[in-house]
Amino acid sequence: MTIQCISPVDGSVYAERETLSRSEADGAVARAKSAQTAWAARPLSERIALVQAGVAAVGAMNDEIVPEIAWQMGRPVRYGGEFSGFNERASYMASIAQDALAPIEIEDSDAFRRVIKRVPHGVVLVVAPWNYPYMTAINTVAPALIAGNAVMLKHASQTPLVGERMAAAFHAAGIPQDVFQNVFLDHQTTSELIADRAFGFVNFTGSVGGGKAMERAAAGTFTGIGLELGGKDPGYVMDDANLDAAVDTLIDGAMFNAGQCCCGIERIYVHESLFDAFVEKAVTIVNGYKLGNPLEAETTLGPMAHVRFADEVRAQTAEAIAAGATAHIDPASFPEDGGAYLMPQILTNVTHDMRVMREESFGPVVGIMSVKDDADAVRLMNDSDFGLTASLWTNDPARAEAIADQIETGTVFLNRADYLDPALCWTGCKDTGRGGGLSVIGYHNLTRPKSYHLKKA
Repeated sequence: MTIQCISPVDGSVYAERETLSRSEADGAVARAKSAQTAWAARPLSERIALVQAGVAAVGAMNDEIVPEIAWQMGRPVRYGGEFSGFNERASYMASIAQDALAPIEIEDSDAFRRVIKRVPHGVVLVVAPWNYPYMTAINTVAPALIAGNAVMLKHASQTPLVGERMAAAFHAAGIPQDVFQNVFLDHQTTSELIADRAFGFVNFTGSVGGGKAMERAAAGTFTGIGLELGGKDPGYVMDDANLDAAVDTLIDGAMFNAGQCCCGIERIYVHESLFDAFVEKAVTIVNGYKLGNPLEAETTLGPMAHVRFADEVRAQTAEAIAAGATAHIDPASFPEDGGAYLMPQILTNVTHDMRVMREESFGPVVGIMSVKDDADAVRLMNDSDFGLTASLWTNDPARAEAIADQIETGTVFLNRADYLDPALCWTGCKDTGRGGGLSVIGYHNLTRPKSYHLKKA
């Protein structure tokens, strides 16, 4: 089978790769398992240093990586790629590794040594998405390697060059080739490998359907699976919020990367006293965007990663307008060809009966609703199948935390949005899945506890 990356820039085939046969995939797994034992036996400090060197080697490639990302998934080159976040996440995980992986000493007396150690799973499969292809991959790759696992990285077909870049950088830094492998696998082979217990742990970031397929493949194997799936992240602007800051941040959170952010803002609830002013300011911001070729420096909004993604957003938007929603952005301001290039849109007079307010859009459209009070906002924020992040806006932190306690979500932001703090657990609930990446908890998920009860002679 051939994997093709159809570039959203011009519809051309930008890259294609052959997938591994089942026997080739089995060989890759066998090499990873064999290499992992020696890798885990290396001193932790050595593994940390090698991973940090690999991260730096990726940074040295950034001038080449930035236009590659634009060609593969459409993000404008003006934003400079992902190395800042990539490095921040890996560096933080490196900095806490000694403490996070330290044994828990219960007793070390003349009679007994009792201790709990954290040991690697063995081989970790990382299935990474295309929207932030470097940052999402490093969330698991760095701590998994540091913890002593071998890693097999299966990247999205839209961003096939990312895994190759990471493998080349990490190998050049001294990480053995069999310890970190970039692999091209079709869905069937991936499922078969999981079902046959090829991996000690699987981390998947992607669609709800993909997550269900991973769970079905792992059924009965007791393989650990970390899932970060869909999102429909809300923002809530309270009556005492800093309006300008709220509009700037929430609209950027909704539109940046053509709306293709895991924790992007997809629905906004504004207190009725600020609603009209919020919408007016939001429309002004969006009308200032320039939709165009992501390789051009003046472009602020590039194409979506694939035509089918853009078509889904078009369908949700059209259905909402037909059902009574008001569109505030004039299509004449953003000429498009009906392909991957999609105009941004702000909708009001929306309801939760509309798909655009219920289903993940993952594109540059956002619905804005007026609310009466906190209870109204909490009810609407929780009226979702997803639970990744929520963004609250108020000058009263105590009020915000009381509301946060009531929201069904993995992360709550106050007066910010669309940021992944590596010191905090990246997690979700409901159809977003049950992952737990980064932070000390990320290390706990990428290792297993092993107890030692040693009676001394």
